Amino acid sequence: MLDVLHRLSLRRTLLLVLLPGMLLVMGLEIVVSWRTALGAANAAYDRSLLGAIKSMDANISTASGGLSVELPYRMLEFFELTANGRVFYRVASGDGLVEIGNADLPAPPRPLVNGQPQFSDAMYYGEPIRLGSYARTLDQPLSSGSNSSQVVIQIGETLESRQGFTRRLVMEALARDVLLLLAGVALLVAAVNWSLRPLQRLRQDVLQRDPQDLTPLASHNIADDVQPLVEAINHHVMRYREAMEARRMFLDDASHQLRTPLTTLATQVGFALREPDPALTKQALLAIKLQVEETVRQTNQMLSLARADTIEWHMEACDLVALAQEVTRAAWPQARQKQIDLGFEPLGGAQAEVNAHAGLLKEALVNVLHNALHHTPVGAKVTVQAGIEPLDLAAGGGQQAVLRVIDNGPGMTPDELAHAGERFFRGSSQVNGSGLGLAIAKAIAQRHGGRLYLHATSTDSTRPGLTVTLRWAL
Repeated sequence: MLDVLHRLSLRRTLLLVLLPGMLLVMGLEIVVSWRTALGAANAAYDRSLLGAIKSMDANISTASGGLSVELPYRMLEFFELTANGRVFYRVASGDGLVEIGNADLPAPPRPLVNGQPQFSDAMYYGEPIRLGSYARTLDQPLSSGSNSSQVVIQIGETLESRQGFTRRLVMEALARDVLLLLAGVALLVAAVNWSLRPLQRLRQDVLQRDPQDLTPLASHNIADDVQPLVEAINHHVMRYREAMEARRMFLDDASHQLRTPLTTLATQVGFALREPDPALTKQALLAIKLQVEETVRQTNQMLSLARADTIEWHMEACDLVALAQEVTRAAWPQARQKQIDLGFEPLGGAQAEVNAHAGLLKEALVNVLHNALHHTPVGAKVTVQAGIEPLDLAAGGGQQAVLRVIDNGPGMTPDELAHAGERFFRGSSQVNGSGLGLAIAKAIAQRHGGRLYLHATSTDSTRPGLTVTLRWAL
């Protein structure tokens, strides 16, 4: 049932939930109105009945030694007209031995207390009546016929007038409640429609937008309850815009970076096809091979950079020390070719368990280490460090995960350090490269909530070296 309601529109859901509640409340209101009207009719007619009892009580006499009543006929006639029915009366001694009037009137359901009237519903010859009973102490006891010093007065009336009056009160209350119900339903429908107008405007705004319009939705004049939805839509729009921007940048970068290598390859292939000398043809083919390898590597780096910006994020437990050792061992053959002293140093212990994306961290370290081995001269020294270090007190304390590559190569000038990590920035190094390695490492560090830091390894101006650090707080 709840699933069916949730699939309906908000307007229908609100009306289906609120209208039955309003109908139930109005039904209870009608029941209460009927009981109130019945109580008001009984109270009004009982007061009239009590007036007749008091008038009859004023005409009771015991001066003769017996019980006598001078009936107020005009009062009874007026009471009958008011009651719009028949009236019955009974005056009797407390023990019932002396009775005047309708002696067979029903007795009151509860014992009478002197001076306190009692009203009850009763049946008299198969006809419902309203019966008023009253008792008091006689001024002087009866001298004959009874030894009781109490007199009981009862007056009963048929219910035609009461029922008609009650019916009119109930119908008036019912008409009032129905009008209130209709007004409440109209106000409810109007309030629901008015409350949902911001959603309608939001829908129209979204439908009328240009497909290329990725600006955030305006959140002014939006109800507080709808603000989270607008914020979520804007957050999704921003993520989609970032993804589209990353795709556009990738296409621009790919078209820019691959055009020159492909043109060079076409020229070299044409030269090899035209060259009759086998030695020169082999030389051209070797150049083609090197160009293809560099193009493949550059393409892989661009794909890695795009993946670092857009890959779905899954954190998992990984050992930084083991990850860095694996990357370092894989780079030993390249280091031996250039006679580079490649080493590894763990930080803070033999293990460093952190929650991170192991594949991206490995990609970042591979690119930073490849840059160090690629740009340092023969006989240089490169050190890889990985582990957990304490954060500075100025940063709030705690711990941070660290991946670091240190070399004693030519390094970078201060101006180059300011631009390091930008896409396709190569600096003044004479060694060929794509300028994407540090950009990949920077993007991966940012995805982990950290940063990429670069600074000179030493103060030696002839060989300052470069220290590249990926750092993020745990």
